[in-house]
Formats: sequence, C-alpha cells, structure tokens
Amino acid sequence: MSAESPSPEAAPAAAPEPDPSSEPPSEPGPPSSDDRSPEAPGRSPTSRRLSGALIALLLAVVGFAVVIQVRSNATDEGLSSARQEDLVRILGDLDSRQERLRTELSALEESKRQLTSGAQNKEAALAAARARADELGILAGTLPAQGPGLDIRVTVGSKPVPASTILDAIEELRGAGAEAMQITGANGASVRITASTYFVDDGGRLNVDGSRLDAPYAILVIGDPQTMRAALNIPGGVVDTVKRADGNVVVYEPGVVRVTALRQVSTPQYARPVS
Repeated sequence: MSAESPSPEAAPAAAPEPDPSSEPPSEPGPPSSDDRSPEAPGRSPTSRRLSGALIALLLAVVGFAVVIQVRSNATDEGLSSARQEDLVRILGDLDSRQERLRTELSALEESKRQLTSGAQNKEAALAAARARADELGILAGTLPAQGPGLDIRVTVGSKPVPASTILDAIEELRGAGAEAMQITGANGASVRITASTYFVDDGGRLNVDGSRLDAPYAILVIGDPQTMRAALNIPGGVVDTVKRADGNVVVYEPGVVRVTALRQVSTPQYARPVS
C-alpha cells in the first residue's frame, strides 16, 4: 500500500528570513566623545592665527598693488575716454601755460641782461672814477708820475739865482702844458711843485714850501718836450734872465722823466665842497 504524501495544508510554510538591507535605519543618537574626529597633528590655535594673518597681509599687498596700477592708468584712461571738447580744452590750457612760461622766461632773460649791463656800467664807472682819481692825484702831487718831458739844470754864477726867477721858470713851464714837476737841490732835498707851492729867498738858498734847497737846482717836468723847450728859450725868458745873472740853464730831454717827490695834502680848515 502506498504511503500518502502530506498535503500542503499539513506542513506549514517556513517564515522567510528578514533581509538586513531592508531594515529601517536606526535613529542617530547624541554623538559621543568617541565619535569626534581628532585634530590634525601640528595644527595648534596659534599656528592657525598666524596663517590667517599672513593671508590677510598678502591680500592687503595685492590690493595696494592693484590700487597703484589703477591710479597710474587713470589719467590715460581718462584722456582716452574723454570727449573731443574736453581734449580741446585741455590742449588749450597746456598751450596757455606754455605761453605763460615763455613770457616768464623772456622776462627773466631781460632781467639778467639788465643786471649784466648794469654790472658792466658799474665797472666802467669805477674804472673812470679810478682814472679820474689818478689824474687828480698827479695834479695834487699825491701820486708819482712818469712820461716824456725835460730835465732842466740851473746853475748859479757870482750871484745866487733869485726865487722870483725860479718862479718865472715854473710859470712858463705851466703855460707850456707841464703836468707834473719837482725841484731838487744840491743838498738832496726834493719838493713836489703844485698850484700852492711857494718860493722864497733864504740867505742865498731857495726855500720851497719850507724846504731849503742849495744850488744848483734840477727841475724835472713832464709834458710836451718841444713846447716847453720853446717856452724856456723865448727872448727875455728864463734862460736869458739866468745868463744875465752870470748863471746857466741846461735843458736835457731824456726818454722818460720820473717825478717821484710826493706832497702831503692838508685838510682844509674853512673850505667845504658845495655838493
């Protein structure tokens, strides 16, 4: 006899195993201290602050460079973007400024020319004043002089030559254009002859401005030699007068006559200049 197989109702079906992937996730709980990630090694709070400061400094430097570049290009960009009317106005302002500078330059050059001319005129005036002072010094007898002229020697005979005769000789030489004169005696005393010089007889000697001169006398005179020689030799003049007194006059014409005797000019007591 055959055995009967059990029916499906007799053997209950086995329950399926649960799929782990289909299970709902569990709700996360509060994190524990074990779940926090540890800090990176060598990264302390101080190093993080330094890194931030360095980054900020680099950003500031980059920003400053950008600002400088923008400002340097602002003018060109402004001109390139300016309107034609603005460019014309700017060009006109530059032309006006250039014209003002040229005017100032011309004024400065004119001032320089005037100053230079004034300095030259001043130098010329000073040179003329020095020359005039030299001329007055020669006439006043305060400066030595040299030039063409005569060397006149007056010797005496049996009688002394009076002071009036020497004075006549001086006056004739002045009339012939004498510019500087001096008289020297045999004793070596020399006197510069000027407009105020006086001659006085002094016991057979000649007193000139207080200096006593012994004969013979030497008169040095600067001027035109020919004219002065002719004045001395006129009939009845000095040469004839000395010869009648048994004296003699010899006239020499050296190449250069040097008048070296000087006169001390006294300060006027009463006279004052008008100007």
